[in-house]
Amino acid sequence: MSSTEANNSSTSTGPAPVAQASAAQKLAAELLSTDEFSQYMLNSKGEMFSVFRGIVEHVSQITMFFNEGRDMLLTSLISYKDNGLFLELSASAEANRKALEANKLFCVTQLDKVKIQFILRSVQRAETNGVPAFFAPLPDSVLRLQRREYYRLAAPIARPLKCVIPFPTTTGERRAINVQVVDISGGGLGVISIPLDITLERGLELSCKVELPEVGMVAGTIVVRSVFESVTRTGVKSKRAGCEFVKLPGSMLTLIQRYIIKVERERKARESGLG
Repeated sequence: MSSTEANNSSTSTGPAPVAQASAAQKLAAELLSTDEFSQYMLNSKGEMFSVFRGIVEHVSQITMFFNEGRDMLLTSLISYKDNGLFLELSASAEANRKALEANKLFCVTQLDKVKIQFILRSVQRAETNGVPAFFAPLPDSVLRLQRREYYRLAAPIARPLKCVIPFPTTTGERRAINVQVVDISGGGLGVISIPLDITLERGLELSCKVELPEVGMVAGTIVVRSVFESVTRTGVKSKRAGCEFVKLPGSMLTLIQRYIIKVERERKARESGLG
């Protein structure tokens, strides 16, 4: 990443610091409001490293706010290890100096349209592979803030995704049905091949399990947001539903993101002739 564009914005004067402070305060509020965002907080190293790996691979730009939003700089994650992160220095020596003196730095970036936020308690000068960099201890947690604009992956036709959903019956019992997933994201999934005799309506909450090949099992709760009747080319009728995940744990969100990155990487490799 080139940080040249950040030269003049890192220590701005005039109205800009007010906007920066507002953004930093909003960021801090979101990070610290664990009651509202607890389902999106990643606390284990494995979960955080999965996100960091994606940030490195996508060379995602990170905006770093400090001094209560009065200062900021643009950086990127060079690498990570068991005890900390290496981040690119800004092109502004003054911004780097101020960052080194700060005791709390709010970092925000995006990965596949998903907002990623974390707090660094300090940074220091270091080198990685002979390149000057910031080094910071690992954050306590990472906020992976899922929203409706998440990237939605169309499930591969060659390796269809199956979802097991126990549907309620008229007798009060549960009938486990294997349905096909047509698309999936961190926010929800679309399923087809639901038998017509299954009662399905908007607002219905259901449990589900989705096996993601070579990644793992996602288990959680979904709520039905839309229901349609569909007909196959052979004339077979069934129901189709659009569903939203309800408070899906961070570990499950990480599995979905890992699966999406894996499928997209394989698709790009095939298109480039490398697969």
